[in-house]
Amino acid sequence: MTKKFLTPLMLGSALALAACGGAADEATTDDAMADEMANETATPGTIVDVASGNEDFGTLVAAVTAAGLGDTLAGEGPFTVFAPTNAAFDALPEGTVETLTTTETEQLGAILTYHVVAGEVMAADLLAAIEGAGEAGYSVETVNGGTLVASVVDGGVVLTDAQGNTANVTATDVDASNGVIHVIDTVLMP
Repeated sequence: MTKKFLTPLMLGSALALAACGGAADEATTDDAMADEMANETATPGTIVDVASGNEDFGTLVAAVTAAGLGDTLAGEGPFTVFAPTNAAFDALPEGTVETLTTTETEQLGAILTYHVVAGEVMAADLLAAIEGAGEAGYSVETVNGGTLVASVVDGGVVLTDAQGNTANVTATDVDASNGVIHVIDTVLMP
């Protein structure tokens, strides 16, 4: 009679162990899928996606859209964008943004591409280039063919545009899948 009870008990135990092994495999698979999804979520979007996800760049995103540059800045890249905040656009003379986004879109495109550099230039690389350039500052060629001069003033990176206006870099190395964004406090003019 003991044999009759042991056999079902052993069989039941074997089935339970097999079921647990399957559950462990499923749990491992679920964990792997969760990790993969987390990695996909953690990967930043394009420059346009990152800017669109930050309310401080609402005016920039609207300007990029009006100028027809959205697909370009969402492209393969890599790009470095010196991105003016909403406050930087607000500092322009009244009506400027509205005029640029409605009737002067070609001029807007020239202004926006003046904020873009081909390639990915991280903050440390820019600082090293500035240090190597000396007191004259480091000339940065933009995708519209213009030049910005990068220098260090009072410990911070400052960009000087073709008209002599300056912009302070207020945040650096905002990662995007197709480049990097550095935040600036002034709209630069070619």
